[in-house]
Amino acid sequence: MKRPTPLPPPFGFARRCFLPLLTAINFTTSAIALAQPTPAPPPHDVATAAPVRAQQFTLANGLTLIVKPDRRAPTAVHMLWVRVGAMDEVDGTSGVAHVLEHMMFKGTPKVPAGEFSRRVAALGGRDNAFTSRDYTGYYQMVPVQRLEDVMRLESDRFAHSQWADDAFKKELEVVKEERRLRTEDNPQALMYEALNATVFVASPYRRPIVGWMSDLEALTPADARDFYQRWYVPANAAVVVAGDVDVAQVRALADTYYGSLPTRAVPERKPRAEPAQAGIKRLAFKAPAEQAHVVLAYKVPSLQWQEGSPNDTDALALTVLAAVLDGYQGARLERTLTQGPQRVADSAGAYNGLWGRGPQLFMLTGVPTQGKTADQVEQALRAQVQRIGTEGITEAELARVKTQWVASEVYKLDSLFNQARELGTQWAQGLPVDAGEQLLQRLRAVTAPQVQQVARQYFGDDQLTVAHLLPQPLDTSRKPRTPPAGSRH
Repeated sequence: MKRPTPLPPPFGFARRCFLPLLTAINFTTSAIALAQPTPAPPPHDVATAAPVRAQQFTLANGLTLIVKPDRRAPTAVHMLWVRVGAMDEVDGTSGVAHVLEHMMFKGTPKVPAGEFSRRVAALGGRDNAFTSRDYTGYYQMVPVQRLEDVMRLESDRFAHSQWADDAFKKELEVVKEERRLRTEDNPQALMYEALNATVFVASPYRRPIVGWMSDLEALTPADARDFYQRWYVPANAAVVVAGDVDVAQVRALADTYYGSLPTRAVPERKPRAEPAQAGIKRLAFKAPAEQAHVVLAYKVPSLQWQEGSPNDTDALALTVLAAVLDGYQGARLERTLTQGPQRVADSAGAYNGLWGRGPQLFMLTGVPTQGKTADQVEQALRAQVQRIGTEGITEAELARVKTQWVASEVYKLDSLFNQARELGTQWAQGLPVDAGEQLLQRLRAVTAPQVQQVARQYFGDDQLTVAHLLPQPLDTSRKPRTPPAGSRH
């Protein structure tokens, strides 16, 4: 069953197949173990539990604390977010943010290498980590009685992470193999990597999160240590706690374990504005593959969170447009491109990058069906947007999209992880703690004429980069790669 287009990305997963290739969020997997027996908590009255708004605080050293009580289960999610990602790297060290994420599991003076995840598992929890363009995050999901234990562990790791040069070299080989598995052996991933490098000129979004292989081969332990010392500072970090917790108690714990960490200034970030595009760009990408693939990437405005801003109105309308095209079972792209005797595609999709620390894209994608060409799919995708620009959308389509968004917000509350994730990603983008509620209201205010207007305005050739994956013969003699022993991913 096709899911509705979710609310704006924070993470980008649960999207169309191409989104993980764009965001390349990398999760570090850990073991899960049963907890030692602990006293049973008081029973929870799930039926009467009501969502409570999150509260945000700033500790004395500049670190942000966000707490979201949810009494429906005796568990807690603890997340540490650092507002640094691949976009903060410099040429020659691409991939260092992600490599550092790996190295953060290599121990501190108090916790030996590999012990962090074992201790979390022994508490009855699980932990993980991720790197994106805009931020890096670490999280633990534990019984609520163990929250203090993971806060002690994570604050120590945040402030005192260390590793030997030999450990760095060994882990770097794991990351390089990860790149081979996820990118170099995946024709679509390779094409999207080349597409980003074609779309963007000045923006650091042009570099892959996992890093160019040549940069990884030249990366040194000092590169990772310098990045760690530069960006892993309290004023550039946030702790998010969601679950069966008391706000005052969590704040007291945060003051104890995080508030005492020494403060340093956050490095200045210089603007790297993307210059205006002056004509269509085209990429013909050859790779061993079974099917062609088509991507149309349009540069569009991102949400700046300024009430009344024309760019914000357009960014929201573009998000609605993507949902009308590809937000539910039988939406326009599926109905017109992949069904019936005139079908041209096996699959088709649309996505709008609503917000991010860098420039955003509106993406249209398609996979030609047998007997159809990439050019035919490209023209069919263009025609659907042009049709909305000419004819508009129906009120029924608009109402259906908005109804599904409201439903997605309700379902989101069923997951503590999703609640914490949303709060953390909003913080990383500089948004207020109630941004999710505000955003839903603003999206519900979008009108059909506004959707028609953006379909007219932002889909010209001067804003467009087109990529075609041109299938080449597969090498049937090549054995598939397997993850290296000890790989965390």
